[in-house]
Amino acid sequence: RAQKGLSVDDRARLERVASRIRAFAVAQRGALGSVRVPVPGGIAEHRIAPVERAGCYAPGGRYPLPSSVLMTAVTARVAGVRDVWVATPKPQTLSLAAAAIAGADGVLAAGGAQAIAALAYGAGPIAPRDLIVGPGNRYVAAAKRLVAGAVAIDMLAGPSELVVFADSSADPATVAADLVAQAEHDPHAVPVLVTTDASLVERVERELARCLADLPTARVARAALAHGGAIVVSSVDDGVAACDALAPEHLHLELRDADAVAPRLAHYGALFVGPGAAEVLGDYGAGPNHVLPTGGTARSTGGLSVYTFLRVRTWLRIDDRAAALPLIEDAIWLGRAEGLEGHARAAERRLRS
Repeated sequence: RAQKGLSVDDRARLERVASRIRAFAVAQRGALGSVRVPVPGGIAEHRIAPVERAGCYAPGGRYPLPSSVLMTAVTARVAGVRDVWVATPKPQTLSLAAAAIAGADGVLAAGGAQAIAALAYGAGPIAPRDLIVGPGNRYVAAAKRLVAGAVAIDMLAGPSELVVFADSSADPATVAADLVAQAEHDPHAVPVLVTTDASLVERVERELARCLADLPTARVARAALAHGGAIVVSSVDDGVAACDALAPEHLHLELRDADAVAPRLAHYGALFVGPGAAEVLGDYGAGPNHVLPTGGTARSTGGLSVYTFLRVRTWLRIDDRAAALPLIEDAIWLGRAEGLEGHARAAERRLRS
């Protein structure tokens, strides 16, 4: 019904965005496969399987975010998740249509901690989820932290971040536009400029004033810009070090040699290379996912992907106990070396055949 309430153009655009997210996720899924390795006397394997039930949270407080519905639910379906529910507060037509296009089984019209609790423990027609994914405010993050022992979660997301690493070749108006686009997300967002050109800071500040003059979300953006700032570095090497220390959610390179610098960067949620690769294109469905680690956690984890919804399960089968003798003897030795006699005796029984 929600799709019928859309214009033909709106529906086509949602489907087009979904198709790009789906294509990228399908390619990711195709990069994984089963593993089969011979071991003494048998075979060791791993097989990849999706979780059975996923809950996809999409924020809807300040602005409805159908893009987050697509990013999470489409990816879950590509992974092969059998039962996918979306939770979003006060779902509007675009978000409901996005859930339908993504193939979600249902939509829970709730937000905040109560939505996370419903997904984790079940409510009405919603069975408890195996995994909860998706961004949200600090209450959502706190709730995900609390339920993490009962259900898997993707990450604990904080305020959104953008670092623009630019040099004298960068267009200050473009840099300002990108910083403002990030800043209008949330008054707690963190937009940062890292540059080798001190004069660029002043030029970007002038452009920021122009951007904010008639921006409907200027109040939110100004608050976020107050959390950000500019870092002037003496060289590209120092800029790389600064960006890696920040490990931002989004990192945009507006550098003369962006292609050469990109492989040198180690820590970020998503990298946007060159002035044409606007961060907003990643937000709105170029293909890679926009649910990304924040608060420096990009040092240790990646963004949402097909892999988030998958489990690697290992198998071991022993068909020839005589051939497995080295394996059995090693297990006996390790059991006794660790003081676990029961382990050693269980292995020894495999010698009796």
